Amino acid sequence: MADQDVGAQIEAQFYDAVRRLQSKQLFQSPWDIATFAIFLIFIGVVLLLVLLVIIRCFCGCCCSSPKKSSKRKVGVDNLGLEP
Repeated sequence: MADQDVGAQIEAQFYDAVRRLQSKQLFQSPWDIATFAIFLIFIGVVLLLVLLVIIRCFCGCCCSSPKKSSKRKVGVDNLGLEP
């Protein structure tokens, strides 16, 4: 019974979307416009982050100066533990 309800809801949403496309009135309320704007902003941010990762991967390796491999002592010596 629940599968039929879900199927009917999906079918109703599909026909609603097709009807809106045919009538060329995709945004019938301010909420539709706001939802679409938020969706576009999200997609834009995701694409920007992917672009930054690609730039970091390709340019980060060749543009960075070679680092010296010297090991430095990090931290503070606790002289109270010395014998």
